[in-house]
Amino acid sequence: DVLVVGGGPAGIMAAEAAAGDGLRVMLVESRGFLGGNLTIGLPVLGFLGHKGTQIIKGLPQNFIDRLRARGAASEHRPCALHMSLTIIDEEEVKRTALEIMEEKGVEVLLYTFFADAIREGDAVKGVVVESKAGREAILAKTVIDCTGDGDIAYRAGAPMNYGNEKGIPQPPTLMFSMRGVDSRKLRDAVADHPDVYDIDFIPNEFFRADDNCTFVGFRNQIKKAREAGYKLPVERTIFMTGMAPDEWWVNMSRVNGIDATDPAQYTQGEIICAEQNEEIVRYLKAYIPGFENAYVDRVAPFMGIRETRRIVGEYILTEDDIFNCARFDDVIAVASYPVDLHHPVGGDCSLYWCPDCYDIPYRCLIPQKIDGLIVAGRNVSMTHLALASARVMAPAMALGEAAGKAAALSIEENVELRDLDVRKLQESLKAEGVYFRE
Repeated sequence: DVLVVGGGPAGIMAAEAAAGDGLRVMLVESRGFLGGNLTIGLPVLGFLGHKGTQIIKGLPQNFIDRLRARGAASEHRPCALHMSLTIIDEEEVKRTALEIMEEKGVEVLLYTFFADAIREGDAVKGVVVESKAGREAILAKTVIDCTGDGDIAYRAGAPMNYGNEKGIPQPPTLMFSMRGVDSRKLRDAVADHPDVYDIDFIPNEFFRADDNCTFVGFRNQIKKAREAGYKLPVERTIFMTGMAPDEWWVNMSRVNGIDATDPAQYTQGEIICAEQNEEIVRYLKAYIPGFENAYVDRVAPFMGIRETRRIVGEYILTEDDIFNCARFDDVIAVASYPVDLHHPVGGDCSLYWCPDCYDIPYRCLIPQKIDGLIVAGRNVSMTHLALASARVMAPAMALGEAAGKAAALSIEENVELRDLDVRKLQESLKAEGVYFRE
């Protein structure tokens, strides 16, 4: 009935939501585990809105609740920079995702690559996959593209955009964690010496408490290190708490201009990031208090990709929509994360906040000219700047839930996805606890 391609944050939610009505659902994933960017060391950003209200609920919150029951996730902590942080255990994400798929009767196929879309006229009827078993076809009444790169939409011939107005995407990062950090020394040094350890936007005293946080700043330390001969790819130092008291995940490697849909460039990006991370470790141990005796514990299984292809949908969400807190009659998710733009050229980042939160309309999930296909995650229909807000994981999970419910309803109602009665979809999402603004 429903085929979901891509087992990241959006894909997990899409498969669970689609299977909730007793349909036959399959989830195809190219890696040997589910979770996608939930497994690379990042906190989940975006559960809370600008004013502290929880705006992502439903199945994404259920997922976090299951992790928390195992001691594998934190509370949603408000953050002046990133709205909110939810720290998760990457390995438990994999386990929990597979458990949910088994409970819901979703057939999971790992180690299987999407190769092509199967079309009849303007409708997607299934996909071609490649694996150790060779080339096979999987047919479905509805296909959900959660590949992150819009692979199915692209192969089906849907109109697509890529990167910024010059065709350059936000750069990827290869995360890694360090253990053995003297977290008390780090926090006190930053809080006691704001004249030395500069922090972007947030008062230094905020970081004294033993709580989940992201350090963004130390520009002075970067400058000193460069003057001493260190080769660092970014203008700011970025690291964040892990689940263990002495664990910090580092988000500082950067390869500009890499097209993650090209395996040769993707490979080169991984190599460059690994080289950069060696220098970053050397820098942290020399210039950031508390890291003197720290060591690398884990490296993410793949680079975190911020942007590649996006569909041109029935509506293109813009940065003006975000800044104006736009409302839409066909809203299926609410988001509030700032426009967090890692510059496609250079090593800096810009953040722009909306006053509260904004709606994401259903039409952003529906590609122009192609039937039988819905997308979720960072390949939805948005401008380059709008995607810099909605790309983070909590909104991606919410979009996945909406896509899965829409796929199930379209089969139940026997209508094309673009013709679905969105009011019925909204009622179905509300029944799952999804948040909508009054």
